[in-house]
Amino acid sequence: MSKPLPTALRSHLTALRMLLVMTVLLGLAYPLLITGAAQAVFTHQANGSLVQADGRTVGSSLIGQRFDLPGTSGRPDPRWFQPRPSAAGYNPTASGASNLGPNSADLARTVRARRDAVAAFDGVTPSRVPADAVTASGSGLDPDISPAYAREQVNRVARARALAPAAVARLVEEHIRNRPLGFLGNERVNVLELNRALAALR
Repeated sequence: MSKPLPTALRSHLTALRMLLVMTVLLGLAYPLLITGAAQAVFTHQANGSLVQADGRTVGSSLIGQRFDLPGTSGRPDPRWFQPRPSAAGYNPTASGASNLGPNSADLARTVRARRDAVAAFDGVTPSRVPADAVTASGSGLDPDISPAYAREQVNRVARARALAPAAVARLVEEHIRNRPLGFLGNERVNVLELNRALAALR
């Protein structure tokens, strides 16, 4: 007759078996099941909501990006709608906010400088510049802007592309997304999707 294992050893062996079972179930089987289901049902979203143009990936509809003049270090291109500022420089590996509060003198100076720069770039008075044109989002990667900021940019984009302002304005109105579920958040315009539509406008 074999001698029973000490109670402490039995407890450790039970815990080890439980650890192995839960590792297989929750560390392997569950992620594989969810990944497979996402790929089967939501392929586009599961792969990053990537946007294609001319057979190549130009960005993601979930991550904001800059639209700068080629060969410059951060000078915005007047031919494109511009996103809101990013404390992370639109670097997806450095997502985050500036962590400056409403009483910060640095933030106040930054907002004033941004307002003046946006007003000069878009050819409007500083009082017409919307808040999201001068403040960064919490993630620093917001792909959307407000309809007000998109509308403010219409004349500048139309002028740079020699297009009728009415045609560009109509494009903006067609790309306004309603609030999720009708009451969450605000109306918004996805900048990348709007710019892809703009590129196709003749």
